[in-house]
Parts: sequence; C-alpha cells; structure tokens
Amino acid sequence: MMLMEKNMVPPLTKDDFRLVGCEVEDYTDENFSGHSYAKEVILTLFARKSTIVSLIVILLIVAMAIFAPIFSPYTYKEVNAKATNLPMRIPGIEKLGIFDGTYNGINQYERKGVPDEYHYFGTDNLGRDIWTRVWMGTRISLLIAVLAVLLDGAVGVTYGMIAGFSGGKVDFAMQRFVEILTGIPNLIIMMLLLLVMKPGIPTICIALAITGWVSMSRIVRAQVLRLKSNEYVLASKTLGTPFHRILIKDILPNTMGQIIITFMFSIPNAIFFEAFLAFIGLGVPIPMASLGTLINDGYKSALLYPSQVLLPAIVLSVLMLSFNLLGDGLRDAIDPQMRNA
Repeated sequence: MMLMEKNMVPPLTKDDFRLVGCEVEDYTDENFSGHSYAKEVILTLFARKSTIVSLIVILLIVAMAIFAPIFSPYTYKEVNAKATNLPMRIPGIEKLGIFDGTYNGINQYERKGVPDEYHYFGTDNLGRDIWTRVWMGTRISLLIAVLAVLLDGAVGVTYGMIAGFSGGKVDFAMQRFVEILTGIPNLIIMMLLLLVMKPGIPTICIALAITGWVSMSRIVRAQVLRLKSNEYVLASKTLGTPFHRILIKDILPNTMGQIIITFMFSIPNAIFFEAFLAFIGLGVPIPMASLGTLINDGYKSALLYPSQVLLPAIVLSVLMLSFNLLGDGLRDAIDPQMRNA
C-alpha cells in the first residue's frame, strides 16, 4: 500500500506547462492573440467600400419600408377619384421648379381640385399614393423573401446534413429525389398551389420554399462530405457521440460561413422571383402591393406616366444589387482563400 502511494503521479496543473525561465509576455504572440476569426471577418468585410455602401443602402431601404407607410398621411389602399395620375410633388423642392406637380405646363393638382395635397411619387390611375405603395410593397417583398429564405435554410440545411453525413444508399436516394424536384419548374408549382390555396403571402412563401432549398442542401452536403472525415468528427464517432449531436456540435458550426453566404444570395433571388410572380398576376391579392404588382400596374401606363413603373423598378434594382454586393463582400471575408487572394 505504501509502495502504491509513492508511485502515484500527482495531479497536473497549468503551471506545470509553463515554459521554464520565461514569463507569459515573453512567449505570447500578441498579434495572433489579438485577431480572432470573427474580428478578421469584420475587418475584411468593412475594408471594401462597396460592401459598406450596400449595407447602408439596405438598412436605409428597410427603414423606409418600415416607417414611411406609418408616417404617410395616405394608406396604400386609399382610393381618390379626384387625384388620379398626379405627377410628383414635393414640398420645398417645388419652389425650384422641379417636382412641382406640373404636367405639360399645367399644375395638375390645381386642375383636379386638390391644391393642398402632396404626393412625393405621384398617384396611380386610382388616385392611390405611389410613395406609400412603393414602400409598403418593398416591405411585403422583403417579408416574403426573408420568410422564404428561412424556410429554404431550415429544410435545405437539415436535408443536406443528413444526406452528406449518412452517405451510401441514403445519400444516393436523397440526391435522386432532389434531381426530380429540380426538374419541376417553380411556375408550375405556384400555379398548382393556387388551385388548392388562396393567393397571398403564405402561398408565395411555400411556392418559393418548395424548390428553393435545393441549392442550399447541395452546398451543405458538399461541406459535410468534406468535414466528416476530419479527426475531430472521427473522434466523436469513436467516443459514441450521438448522430444528431455530431451534426449540431461538430459539423454545423464549420458550415455556417457557406450557409450565411448562400442566405445573402438567396434573398435577392427570392425578391426577383416574387416580383416576377406578381408581374404575371400570381402575386399578392388586391389591394395589397408588392414591387412586382406595382411594376405590373405601372407598365400598363408606362408611355404616358413612366414614373409609375420606373420608381418601383429602381427600388427593386437597387435592393437586389445591394444584396448581391453584400453577399460578395461576405463571401470574400468568410472564405480565407478569397480573403488572401
């Protein structure tokens, strides 16, 4: 018993691993310790002027979509038969001779008996304020895009992780299902959904999510196939870690970079597809407005009143461009190879 006690190794402490003859400051790499991965991503992201500008533009558009309809004296569905097809009129600026409500040299506001009204973007053929409808439509388009992308992410990430980690026959069967689903056009799915569901935001979100998750699942599957052979994953399997815990704790955090990038590029695609559906008459029901419905309404009178189609088209284009530029910046910041290129 005495011999066993003598041979017992004393417990180790952190001081046992300190370099002999050196203080902590002597062997600590301050440059490396002061730059975490998250900090490098943020510094790289905001080093590009295009990324900063696109982020500011997105935040500005989102703020306008939230607050402009709230503080507007008009609603998006308010009809005024006296104030149809009025040109733009902005207080203060009208004194400069621009945006003063004149068309062909005639003040249309006075001619139609509404001299005290101001419509920043004018009105449509039903007398509805385009300023309010544009920002309300932007809000609805953003809402549909974000909800659809969240559904895409939930389904695509789960599907891709299971397919990539399982491998073998499971992966083969799941990929064949993806190929079959990819071959079905989104437009046909949307038309079939309209037969069984009422037109609206939920229907459009479901239609966008039914096939929108495919690209996300393929990207996540490729990342899982690359990561599942790493040592830390094999160690977790050897220790008997449950299947779902390996996916959530070991693999998912290492795929977040690609998932975030795919999210950012999916949002403008969803906005454009929603606008396309609304343009062909499969969007949100009347009197609700989205950017696609506004472009569709303005397209009918584009030759006489071009601003009715140009204004929502400009907002849609700037929004999509900003999200794409922000996605490019995130891709370059998150991917170390792109960062060092």
